[in-house]
Amino acid sequence: METGRVFLSKKIDRIVTVQADNGSAWDKPIRVWKDKPVSLSISAELTARAAFLAQIYRTKSVEEWLPQVIQERVELEEAAFVGVKQELAKAD
Repeated sequence: METGRVFLSKKIDRIVTVQADNGSAWDKPIRVWKDKPVSLSISAELTARAAFLAQIYRTKSVEEWLPQVIQERVELEEAAFVGVKQELAKAD
């Protein structure tokens, strides 16, 4: 007997297969563009400090470590922003 997930997956596969050639069953296609990489200039001192920390965190290179740090910081700032926004909404 099939488990629920496997059964559901097979059911979805059958529906998609049946509808594959039916143009009215599909939404209008969307286009997706990949963002272009961005270059940043940072001072030699900051680069050295970042390289040191990248070694402490055992990453292969500062180029690998910095995007992780930037992403973590952006997520932290976004969470803080949402928190402040909620506090301001409560105050109104």
